[in-house]
Amino acid sequence: MKEFYMNEIQIKERAKEIMNQQMGNLIMAFIIYGLVSSGISTLTFGMAWIFIYGPLSLGAANILLKADKGESFAFEEVLSGFRDFGKALLAGVLTSLYIFLWSLLLFIPGIVAALSYSMTFFIMSENPQLSAEQAIEASKRMMVGHKTELFSLIISFIGWWILCIISMGIAAIYVAPYFHCSLTVFYQNLKYTQK
Repeated sequence: MKEFYMNEIQIKERAKEIMNQQMGNLIMAFIIYGLVSSGISTLTFGMAWIFIYGPLSLGAANILLKADKGESFAFEEVLSGFRDFGKALLAGVLTSLYIFLWSLLLFIPGIVAALSYSMTFFIMSENPQLSAEQAIEASKRMMVGHKTELFSLIISFIGWWILCIISMGIAAIYVAPYFHCSLTVFYQNLKYTQK
């Protein structure tokens, strides 16, 4: 198994490069993501969240992978996951269910499960022929031996999320796409280690 060719600092630097190239579209895309997610959740008291989580996550993966490759995209493409609603919905429901069930054991197994399934929507985006179950299994295989690196990357954003809280969410306009760009670069690193 190959080691990552980029460390955490390099991953975040690459994410900033992606942000600089596609700043406007990424910010607008994640504003739409947030508005749709929070709006529907608020209107339905959180009950409809499970129906939009998968399609929104797939749409986000679609634009993030395009941004990483330097391809242009329209910010409304963050909703593109709704085109494959059934499969995206199933992936979202299954990953949420598995994480919930593992969390019933203890908090830590829930975190491990979330890390294991974290690449599902990137995999679905690049491999549309896969079923939801196959994408989830592929994510689990891909993350073997790499969950610690992803956990460390996520933890490194704690200061940014605290800033979001202090700024009443305003900083999230920048932080959310930056965080997700970093996850995208992590995924690309992960693919390299599998070759």
